[in-house]
Amino acid sequence: MSPHPQPNFKLPEEHVDYFLPYQRRWIEDQSMLKIIEKSRQIGLSYADAYDTVLKAADIVNGMDVWVSSRDEDTALLYLDHCKRWARILNHVTEDIGVHVIDPAKDIKARVLKFPRGFRIFSLSSVPNAAVSRSGHIKLDEFAVRKEQDELYSICIACIMWGGQLSLISTHRGHNTVFNKFIRSIKEEGNPMGWSHHRVTIHDAVDQGIVERINIAAKRSEGRGAFLQRLRAQCLDEHHWLREFCCQPADDNSSVLTWDMITGCEFPGCLKSFEYLEACQNPLYCGVDVARKKHLTVIDVGEKIGDVMWDRLRIELRDAPFSEMEHELFRILELPSVKRCCIDDTGVGMQLAERAQERFGWKVEGVTFSAPLKEKIAFALRNDFEARRLRTDNSPSLRADLRGVKREVTVANNLRLVGESEDGHCDRFWAKALRQHAAEQRREFFATVIE
Repeated sequence: MSPHPQPNFKLPEEHVDYFLPYQRRWIEDQSMLKIIEKSRQIGLSYADAYDTVLKAADIVNGMDVWVSSRDEDTALLYLDHCKRWARILNHVTEDIGVHVIDPAKDIKARVLKFPRGFRIFSLSSVPNAAVSRSGHIKLDEFAVRKEQDELYSICIACIMWGGQLSLISTHRGHNTVFNKFIRSIKEEGNPMGWSHHRVTIHDAVDQGIVERINIAAKRSEGRGAFLQRLRAQCLDEHHWLREFCCQPADDNSSVLTWDMITGCEFPGCLKSFEYLEACQNPLYCGVDVARKKHLTVIDVGEKIGDVMWDRLRIELRDAPFSEMEHELFRILELPSVKRCCIDDTGVGMQLAERAQERFGWKVEGVTFSAPLKEKIAFALRNDFEARRLRTDNSPSLRADLRGVKREVTVANNLRLVGESEDGHCDRFWAKALRQHAAEQRREFFATVIE
């Protein structure tokens, strides 16, 4: 068998144990275009270096391999991985050292040469270094590059004669070319033909990375403890989601900024149902409904003066409608509840209809159209900016509040999207519906007075 990976390539049995399942899938994938959105520190570069050695060492179908890393230190580390794999696989190599590719532009690369003459070029991020080259192209940490569009435009021409283009990266925000490719795969039917891989830290843990780390670090940490420690070491939920959960979080695209959210936090503001039963101030409720996978969230706030205080948030996952009704109806029965807005889109229609039948004017079903989502989302933003809210400081709520993003479509229209670790930012939308319920109530009385 030729050592060069073919489209139906499978790792030799004697090499399988070197790699975790997601690493094996990446190596065995010989598609012309492949892309991976990944968590940090999951051993992808280590596995990719193995593939690079196979490609350059092939005595029949070998080609040069050009690996572009984010900086010189990373480029040197990648080449060290390649040299290690070459020794393990018994390939004789010559470390040529630093090779000048373009003297006029001072473009250099570290080069590893194989007996048949094919080479591995490991260089830092320089788009012009790939001009007029051919072979396999690998762009590591692509999303952090300032020149992503130029780099891709140059490199795509380099694989016309049979090479493979690989993009490897952690996310760096919604407005990167890398995220544009990911969105085209997920939202537009993948017109460019990418082979798409995605590995979060949870995927890596499920597939055995903690056990590998324990061996290397001489620890005996459990999977749950590992995730808990890693998450606690992050600056905030935004950091956790972007660096480890494959979500392109960034401040510029978030509807709510970190300062807006933390400026309204009041630890301990959440109360019990018994507190609501005795409450004399107006209560307002918002309900975002989901039947499977995501959360149904019931968010109740108490209006004191012009400030809305978080008082109760009920979160239900995979709950039957009977349980949703029980939790919601006991709240709507309270005399202090003045209005409730329920997402009646899709699966929420049944809950909204039954609530309206029983409680009449207290309940409004809200159908989520794009204009309405924009309206209530930015109304919520206004309340945060004006500090007309007091919210609890739970990490899950912060993640949902930060998770709703502004994106501009190809037609130059604004749309709102959102993903958090456990849903579609359901806590954000329940809170936005709650604020909408309070606003609508004020408008109603204004009309009556006129």
